[in-house]
Amino acid sequence: MKVLVTGGVRSGKSRHAEGLLVAHPAVTYVAPGPTTDEDTDPDWAERIATHRSRRPAGWTTLESRDLAAALTTPGPVLVDCLGTWLTAVLDHEDAWERPGSQVLALVETHLAAATDGLRRAPGHVVLVTNEVGLGVVPSHRSGRLFRDLLGLANQRLAAECDEVHLVVAGRVLVL
Repeated sequence: MKVLVTGGVRSGKSRHAEGLLVAHPAVTYVAPGPTTDEDTDPDWAERIATHRSRRPAGWTTLESRDLAAALTTPGPVLVDCLGTWLTAVLDHEDAWERPGSQVLALVETHLAAATDGLRRAPGHVVLVTNEVGLGVVPSHRSGRLFRDLLGLANQRLAAECDEVHLVVAGRVLVL
């Protein structure tokens, strides 16, 4: 089973995603943002610690931007979230100041690899993402670019999933 869980910020989507896999004793929780061995962002470290503290003891955390590889990890996989993945990819590639067509080509390459990884995933996969159509996005160039690219990622990966769950104020609608 492959599920994309989407919703606005603080909608309850991460808790819902965790609940989908809570019956599994061993889950790989993928934190696809900056890895702690390369980036000492205290906010990111706090996010990882908070999520780790509420998960079952048998779950392991994998910090990686390589979404394709993470998705092919044996057993159930929970990726939280695609927005942090996209940001980490763009930051790592110093893409924010490139022309839009170059950034789109870069993201297309990463999305193709992620889509292939999702197709080859051997176990249950739950992907968490922000629904950009529901959020406030800054009107400057990088805000619009991020919204458009995350929207593209959401659409591509949702097309490969068995279900899409929309979470609003803790309520879940299966689409």
